[in-house]
Amino acid sequence: MALFHIFLVAIIQGLTEFLPVSSSGHLILLSKVTPFPDQGLAIDVAAHVGTLGAVILYFWADARIAFCGLPRMLTGRIDTPGARLAFLLSAATIPVMLAGLILKLTGMDETLRSVAVIGWTMILFGIVLWWMDQHGPQTKTETDWSLKDALKMGLWQALALIPGTSRSGITITGARQIGYARKDAAKLAMLMSIPTIIASGTLLSLDVIKEADIDLAKDAAIAAVFSFFAALLALAFMMRLLRSVSFTPYVIYRILLGVALLFIAYS
Repeated sequence: MALFHIFLVAIIQGLTEFLPVSSSGHLILLSKVTPFPDQGLAIDVAAHVGTLGAVILYFWADARIAFCGLPRMLTGRIDTPGARLAFLLSAATIPVMLAGLILKLTGMDETLRSVAVIGWTMILFGIVLWWMDQHGPQTKTETDWSLKDALKMGLWQALALIPGTSRSGITITGARQIGYARKDAAKLAMLMSIPTIIASGTLLSLDVIKEADIDLAKDAAIAAVFSFFAALLALAFMMRLLRSVSFTPYVIYRILLGVALLFIAYS
């Protein structure tokens, strides 16, 4: 791959993974509406590894607690804050893993990768995010997170398997619908991305291993580094912006992009 192509893929993945505008949708569009070919699974996995590193670093205090509590959780002891957080994050990941498996086995995952689908989901789920953000109560904080809420947010997150939906956007939508304040909703959605990215990256890497070579490994390493810094920048920007601004700017962007995509798809 050309260095500029790798840079473009990594920056798009990094900037859009945690903003509620759909990273997968933007990456699919890159190959659909530009001369660039699809970047392939290896670069996808590498870019996801970069974003994973960014979210773990940004939320290191919470991530460390969850990682430290994982051994206790695996032995059935949910008696510490770390074990409880690890348990809730694991529970929240189950719906998207099951839905992803179903889509892959049925072949629907490829069927949904179209410009028209991305255009409609950009608009539809952008409006849903705006509605929930404007009308949802803000009575809960991250300390109120329960198994019931984790499973509800997990079901919302499963919708992100439809390209253009946005994993972070739809999870934040679910959190706002339940009643979490904006910043707490965003933080929980970001923490939920950690096991989700690990799970999806592991599955994708099984296919990547078969085709890996030294040149591909170099390209992947470059993509991971670029993606890491772009994702860290996007995370810092969004979390700071939420102190004073709602999700409306992202919704406006989604709708404008969605309209443009529908024009391209149907013209």
